[in-house]
Amino acid sequence: MLNRRLLLLSSLVAGAGLSLPALAQEKSAQDKPVEGKLSVVASFSILADFVREVGGERVALTTLVGPDGDAHVYSPSPADAKAMAAASLVVVNGLKFEGWLTRLLKSSGTKAKLATATEGITPLKMQDDGHGHGHGSEDPHAWQSVSNAKVYVANILKALSAADPAGKAIYEANAAAYLAKLDALETEIKAAVARIPADRRKAITSHDAFAYFAKAYGIAFVAPQGVSTEAEASARDVGRIIRQVKAQKVPAVFLENISNPRLAEQIARESGARIGGRLYSDALSGSDGPAGTYIAMMKHNISQIEKALAAGPA
Repeated sequence: MLNRRLLLLSSLVAGAGLSLPALAQEKSAQDKPVEGKLSVVASFSILADFVREVGGERVALTTLVGPDGDAHVYSPSPADAKAMAAASLVVVNGLKFEGWLTRLLKSSGTKAKLATATEGITPLKMQDDGHGHGHGSEDPHAWQSVSNAKVYVANILKALSAADPAGKAIYEANAAAYLAKLDALETEIKAAVARIPADRRKAITSHDAFAYFAKAYGIAFVAPQGVSTEAEASARDVGRIIRQVKAQKVPAVFLENISNPRLAEQIARESGARIGGRLYSDALSGSDGPAGTYIAMMKHNISQIEKALAAGPA
C-alpha cells in the first residue's frame, strides 16, 4: 500500500514542476531557527497544515496568516519579514492569492527558496461580476478540491525533499500516510453530497471561494462578492442575488469565518433562505475550533452543507 502511494506521489510530483528548500516555526513560537530542523514559512494556515503533515518533526514552521485570518487583505508585520529572512523555504499558494507577498519577499531580503503549492494545477477562471471585476482572472482557492490538495502535498513533498535530502524517506512516508487520509476524506464528501437531493444542491456564500468545491462535488455556489473579500458587493449585486435565491429556491445562505456576516444575513432575511451555518473558506479555525486542520475543515464544511441542504423546505 505504501509503495502504491509513493508511486502516486511520484506521478503527482513529476507534473508539479517545483524547485525549492525550507522550514520555520509556529507564529506563536520564537522567531529564531530551531537547531537541527528545517526552517519553513507558510503563507497561511491551510497551507501550513499541509506542510506540517508532510514535514512532521523535521521542520520548524512559521505561519504568516494564522487561524481565521484573511490572506486577501493581510498586512505583513516586521516579525513576518524577520521570519522570512531566517527561513530556508517559503511555501505559498500562488495564483495571486497573496497579493502582499512580493513586497514582503523584497523587504525581508530572504535567500529562501520559494515553493508554489498550486504548481501543476489548472486554475479555474473567475466569472465577471457584472462590473468587469474578476473576468478571466485565476481563482486561487484550489485547496477546496481534495484532488487539488493532493497536488499541494506532492509539491510540498518535493520542496522539502530538495531542501533536506536526508529527510526524504520520512517526508515520503508522511505524505503517503496523509494521502490515504485525503482519499478517505474525498469518499466521505462525495457520499454526503449524494445524500442531498439534486435540486437542492445550491447555496449562497459571502465571497466566491468555493468554485473548485462546486466543480469537484456538484454543489452550485453563488456569491455577492468576487474572488477577494476586498471586493465590495453593491446594492444592485445584493438585489440580484436575492432575486436569484427566490427564483431558484436556493435553500441556504452560509456565513464564512473570514467575512463580515451582515451581508449573508441580509440576503437570508430578504430572500427567505435559511442561514446554513458557518463555512471555513480561506483559513482554518484555531486548534480548539471545528476546523483546526484541513481535513477537519472539509469535514465541518460538508457536514454544514448537508445539514442545511439535505431536507426541509427552502
